[in-house]
Amino acid sequence: QVQLVESGGGLVQAGGSLRLSCAASGRTFSNYAMGWFRQAPGKEREFVARINRLGYGRNYADSVKGRFTISRDNSKNTMYLQMNSLKPEDTAVYYCAARGLSGSDYYTSGYEYWGQGTQVTVSS
Repeated sequence: QVQLVESGGGLVQAGGSLRLSCAASGRTFSNYAMGWFRQAPGKEREFVARINRLGYGRNYADSVKGRFTISRDNSKNTMYLQMNSLKPEDTAVYYCAARGLSGSDYYTSGYEYWGQGTQVTVSS
């Protein structure tokens, strides 16, 4: 089992920045590729970014590319999402997730463990 806890969400004006954190406990954090997803009201949960086990491979959704940066510190069992130039359409609950053994990096079915989510609200 891996327990994941997100933090760092909040209310920010358009153009502002937030840094989300995902603290992991349980099994060895560095054994897992990790991802960030988000879910806006009335919409399906969607992929935001993913990072491999050692932090060298990163991929982003087109909608956040150039504005968001995913990173991890395996010595602290923590993953981060730096979000800059935020837009109202970034408003959602953001979830961190630990990769499972099957499925795709870019869909929820590829992830085995999930945090409870943190709300990000961007005002215009």
